[in-house]
Amino acid sequence: MTDRQDPTARAKAVKDTVRLAVIVGALGVVFGDIGTSPIYTIQTVFNPADPHPVPVSVDNVYGIVSLIFWSVTIVVTVTYVLLAMRADNNGEGGIMALITLLRRFGARTGRRAALVLAGVGIFGAALFFGDSMITPAISVLSAVEGLKVVDEGFEAWIIPITAVIIVGLFLVQRRGTAAVGRVFGPVMITWFAVIGVVGAFGISHHPEILRALLPTYALGFLVGHFHIAFFALAAVVLAVTGAEALYADMGHFGRRAISRGWLFLVFPACVLSYFGQGALILDDPANISSPFFLLVPQWARLLLVVLATAATVIASQAVITGAFSVAAQAAQLGYLPRLGITHTSAVERGQIYVPWVNWLLMVSVLTLVFAFRTSAALAFAFGMAVTGTITLTTLLFFYVARVKWGTPRWVLVIGATVLLVVDGLFLAANLTKLAHGAWLPLLIGLTLFTVMTTWQKGREIVTAKREQLEGSLREFVDDLRSGKKPTQVVPGTAIFLNRGSETVPLAMRANVDHNHVRHEHVAIMSIETEPVPRVPESERVVVDDLGYADDGITHVTARYGYMETPDVPAALAKLDPAATEGRLELESASYFLSKIELQAGDAKTMPMWRKRLFIATSHITADAADSFALPRDNTVVMGSHIEV
Repeated sequence: MTDRQDPTARAKAVKDTVRLAVIVGALGVVFGDIGTSPIYTIQTVFNPADPHPVPVSVDNVYGIVSLIFWSVTIVVTVTYVLLAMRADNNGEGGIMALITLLRRFGARTGRRAALVLAGVGIFGAALFFGDSMITPAISVLSAVEGLKVVDEGFEAWIIPITAVIIVGLFLVQRRGTAAVGRVFGPVMITWFAVIGVVGAFGISHHPEILRALLPTYALGFLVGHFHIAFFALAAVVLAVTGAEALYADMGHFGRRAISRGWLFLVFPACVLSYFGQGALILDDPANISSPFFLLVPQWARLLLVVLATAATVIASQAVITGAFSVAAQAAQLGYLPRLGITHTSAVERGQIYVPWVNWLLMVSVLTLVFAFRTSAALAFAFGMAVTGTITLTTLLFFYVARVKWGTPRWVLVIGATVLLVVDGLFLAANLTKLAHGAWLPLLIGLTLFTVMTTWQKGREIVTAKREQLEGSLREFVDDLRSGKKPTQVVPGTAIFLNRGSETVPLAMRANVDHNHVRHEHVAIMSIETEPVPRVPESERVVVDDLGYADDGITHVTARYGYMETPDVPAALAKLDPAATEGRLELESASYFLSKIELQAGDAKTMPMWRKRLFIATSHITADAADSFALPRDNTVVMGSHIEV
């Protein structure tokens, strides 16, 4: 039967091809971080320079390998892949998606509880930004450090090579997640195949290591050698780094592609690598210095270093794209200013590029590389960022499961107890590393938490005062109509951009109150972004005459998809003159923007330092004229002062 005779088979083949492409793309972006953890996890556990080193012995090696396996199973497979990824906000994942769901369903269980948990979530998001800064530094450093295994003479080149790679990585971000994923996907398939084969080769020399798959080895080590196992958890947690990035990147590729990629390729390959390294150490305890690279023969080590470097660049990509997603969602929720965002795919809404976040991360990562200089030094800091975010995500997920899905309380208690005990042990172990670098992600998290909560609070204050200044739009139009606001009508067209249809644009009010004039034709314009790639032209605009069909004042709502760039002049040009009570002369029209000049006033709304921080943060807001394609020569910005 030909394809022409069997369109169903042809459609299925096309669908399967697209699905495979998405999974390959996910491998190239989502799994880089967690997929490169085998490079440094076991090495860090047995690192003699650790403040609480784990002695090398048969029992300890079995216990550590078993702990790693069951930690990855519980935290990544159960907490994230099977549970958390089911809690999405219109396809978007990550801790900010959980905060959105909390705000949506929080009224069912009390506003105060919802606000407290939202604050917890914001701190988790802030910790994730810390993770996004540390991951590229430790990942690329750990791979390039493999050069020392090849030849110690390369040691002086490790920092410069790492810096060049990191700069190059951030420079290509503007090309978009899909483009990067197409390049990185085949590399990661090769990576997982290689580490799986090499790990299996290591296991073949000591197959007894597979007994560590039994949970009794992990529990026995944790209970019987608690004084060693507890501190070792601070390094074991490195095996689950990237779990939150995996969740945050869900909007880029979808839950199904990520779940399949993890269960059928990434998880098995990582497990084989960990068990192979454990077998190698059992054969020769001297191999603890770099068990990952020592798994391969001398002739292949340089090739593995090159492949590992490529893989760790991709690991950095995972958290960078996750940071883009978290920042965009934070801006939508009002915890950050409006950011310049470029959508890079017509298929997946979550594939975005955020320039401001990109350059901030680049500077931060380079600073960490030059300050810490080794992956071992960064490892102490890394675990705290990871465990903090994981613990808070787990907590929020079970709350969302209760209020959104009505999951029985007894099921939640059992599940939350098991997972939070695991997370709590990891968190407590990492707190013992505070003096050795774990303070860094906490400092980053507290700083960003302060910025986001300050912006959210300041925005509430400004919005309330702005609404008082603007007043009701319909009452304003009524006053113009009745003559309570005597004005002179001048020829021409004025377009006022506004946040909605309820209040008066400040620029229009200033024209009437101070200049006592208005234009013959006035269009008050609001922009709405819909959760679809593109809005049909037939549904682009909605016109409201605001109660009078002959006064020349109308309100226009323009609707755009998330893949479209709002173009105000183009949207207005397609309007029927009858709908706008006369033809809008767009060639000579004036576009008015209402700009708010913030001042730190005497009112006791916030401490003075927070007011200054809020005003400073406002300067990163994306330019409105560029965002809405307004003609610069015809755009008038009218400012108003608001005291915070």
